[in-house]
Amino acid sequence: MNPVFYGILVLLTTSLMGSSFAVGKMGLAYISPFLLAGLRFTTAGILMALWVRKNRFPASMHDWSKVVLVGLFQTAGVMGCIFLSLRTITAGESSILTFVNPLLVVILGTWFLGTRYQLSQWIGVFIGFLGVVITLGFHLQMKTGTLLGLGSALSWSIATILVKRWGSQFDIWVLTAYQMLFGGLLLLFMSVTMESPTLIINAESIWIVLYLAIMGSIVQFAAWYYLLKQGDPGKTSAFLFLAPFFGVLSGWAILGEVVQWYVYIGGFFICIGLFLVNWTSADKKLSQR
Repeated sequence: MNPVFYGILVLLTTSLMGSSFAVGKMGLAYISPFLLAGLRFTTAGILMALWVRKNRFPASMHDWSKVVLVGLFQTAGVMGCIFLSLRTITAGESSILTFVNPLLVVILGTWFLGTRYQLSQWIGVFIGFLGVVITLGFHLQMKTGTLLGLGSALSWSIATILVKRWGSQFDIWVLTAYQMLFGGLLLLFMSVTMESPTLIINAESIWIVLYLAIMGSIVQFAAWYYLLKQGDPGKTSAFLFLAPFFGVLSGWAILGEVVQWYVYIGGFFICIGLFLVNWTSADKKLSQR
């Protein structure tokens, strides 16, 4: 792949990942958290399902149950925690905490998949969690949002393990489309049963939902999976550390958020940890590959 085009796609994808936090926080002024997340992914899931309708579908109810389970963790769990966290912490802090997930994948992969990682990757895990401690350690009062931010990372890491185990059984685009759709529908159900749904319809709220559904979900996933397919997955995944950077940057640029100095230091350590965990796997493949 042309290096310039590769770089443009990396910047596009990670900036969409990061900016979705700030745009999502804007949406909370008009739409309640679960409803906003549900509208985002139900819309994205329907549009993508129409696009992949001619692709190979899961053959049995057992296979469909796996798709639903991935949607439960990847979409409902991750996005539910993120949008709830944005009520009490900044978009930058939420993005930093959410993108701890690759570090958790190393631990869960060792426990549940028997994957063996290099020493440098474990050092990356340690540095990454040190970053989380620095980011959260100055909050003497443990906010609900920080726990939810970590919850989104845990849910994402569980979904990653499930996809690693089951992904080869499915057309990846069908899996992506329907896990978003099922997760979005679950979020809508959670909105009806767990919150007092709020929906203010105006030009800005419509724009926010469409941006999150099309740019922040469909375009983001399509570009990211294209990069993973065309390039080395290990090297490509290393660039995930850019996402929390864009999360903090967009929170400052769009929302005028003031991020405390220790959050930057913690985020820096997390980025180093993410880099070590992901980048080393590019040069020496993991034992399961």
